[in-house]
Amino acid sequence: MTTALITGATSGIGAAFARRLATDGHNLVLVARDTKRLREQATELHDRHGIEVEVLTADLATDDGIEAVEQRLGNRRDPVDLLVNNAGFANKGRYLEVPIADELTMLKVHCEAVLRLTSAATEAMRERGRGGIVNVASVAAFVPRGTYGASKAWIVQFTQGAARDLAASGVRLMALCPGFVRTEFHERAGMGTDNIPKWMWLDADKLVATALTDLARGKSLSVPDPRYKAMMGVVKVTPRALLGGVTSRTGRKYGPR
Repeated sequence: MTTALITGATSGIGAAFARRLATDGHNLVLVARDTKRLREQATELHDRHGIEVEVLTADLATDDGIEAVEQRLGNRRDPVDLLVNNAGFANKGRYLEVPIADELTMLKVHCEAVLRLTSAATEAMRERGRGGIVNVASVAAFVPRGTYGASKAWIVQFTQGAARDLAASGVRLMALCPGFVRTEFHERAGMGTDNIPKWMWLDADKLVATALTDLARGKSLSVPDPRYKAMMGVVKVTPRALLGGVTSRTGRKYGPR
């Protein structure tokens, strides 16, 4: 039986990955900051699916938190076969309206933690010649969106580059780029969502199912919905100046992910 480690596991896309992987019979290592929610989630998944669920409380905005997960990923006696780097958040406000400390915390979680955890997992997986890593980014990676979009763009570029470098190793890496997903993400960031069209919302469980299929097919980038794939096609041919004006008015208010 294989083991999957999921960061940001207690809500949203992370919780959807946990549900799907538990249903498929994977043992789980659930990582988040809230120990109480983690234990409740672990008990539910264990009782419902008969799998083993390990709880790891860690704040990926801190070195101690990152190091704790790195150590778990490097455990050769109980290896992790699939890593889902899902932990993330958004800051509400334009550039210079957001305190620099908050911007740096975002980069710590979205970039440094993803780099370090991917590296820790990859080292162990490469020795076994198999394994998978899903780094959750956003369609915001493809539009001018300040620090949030830039950090997600970094995840995409890093993941696809690493996937090419490790193509012969048996380790698969994929960047997952969802759009608007009904989770706690926007509420925690203080972002209103009332004006977002209904057709733009994605279901987290369907998104995860598509993502896992794309990973199994060897894709290094997953935009898991035809609507958003079409939108990304438009983005590619839209002048950057025009695109920047649109996203600066809407992206900070809503923030896809």
